[in-house]
Amino acid sequence: MDSKNIDRLWPHIHWLIVLAQQGSFTSAARRLDVSKAAMSQRMAELERAAGVPLILRTTRSVRLTDAGQRLVEDTRDAYARIAHSFAEVRDLSDVPAGLLRITAPVAFARQQLVARLPEFLRRYPKIRVELDMRDSLVSLISEGFDLALRHVESPPDTDVARVLCRTRTLLVASPAYLAAQGMPREPAQLVDHWHLHYPRQQGSAHWVFERVESRRTDRQATVPVQPRFVANNSEVLRDMACAGLGIALLPDFSAQHAVRKGELVEILPQWRPIGTFGRTIFALRPYTHRTPRNVRVLLDYLLEAFAGGFDADPALSPPSTS
Repeated sequence: MDSKNIDRLWPHIHWLIVLAQQGSFTSAARRLDVSKAAMSQRMAELERAAGVPLILRTTRSVRLTDAGQRLVEDTRDAYARIAHSFAEVRDLSDVPAGLLRITAPVAFARQQLVARLPEFLRRYPKIRVELDMRDSLVSLISEGFDLALRHVESPPDTDVARVLCRTRTLLVASPAYLAAQGMPREPAQLVDHWHLHYPRQQGSAHWVFERVESRRTDRQATVPVQPRFVANNSEVLRDMACAGLGIALLPDFSAQHAVRKGELVEILPQWRPIGTFGRTIFALRPYTHRTPRNVRVLLDYLLEAFAGGFDADPALSPPSTS
């Protein structure tokens, strides 16, 4: 094959690298912002040019042949260097620009992040933002994200982490529920109540508390939970609690608006829930020798926007969940 035809295949090889990272034609096409048909056609062209199969296709996923894996491993670092060099050249511009891909937990994004993004986009009109809202942890490199906001106890070692703000977990119920069922005075009394539960792991559910006043001997309490309702979204649990259907553990950014309005009441403030939600919101970026300028300005902006915590702007309120 002459050099002209080989040059034509450079984009095809990059698409193969993305396919290897994503594990499916659908995900790779979405990552590249192309159609699945275009993705399949490029890979077929690359295989014809190589003269050997590069991809093993199944009904559910794809994986590379030994030849395909070798091609990806031999070229992946070169494409990463190209992307890095292009980012450095782009940063020579006086105005930050380009696409930023962010991932954040659903409830935190809806209630806190989205309200703060319009000012950032007005401040940097040449930056485009793509926000992915999901609660599951993802690999920033393989999924192609520039920044992740994560509500965890400790960040992964593979990424560069900055503390965005602190958060705490609240035990709450509606005034109507407490009037009908009574106010718990100790964690042990929670077993007689209805529980609205956020599942974190398989097996029997439980809530763990530690006493705020550390000089007491009974510093920790574990309460078995028999959930009346289970959901993996704190907004949904908040709405069920506001409807008077039980007691819920919620992160403060989900509960605080309803607490301020009197729709929810904090229970057992002398006990601190632990283990259900993290106590920190981290901003994570992939480890690179040099941080792209648009990522730097976004991170600086978010650190500024959340410097006062969630109550920095009392006018901010959760968007409608309808």
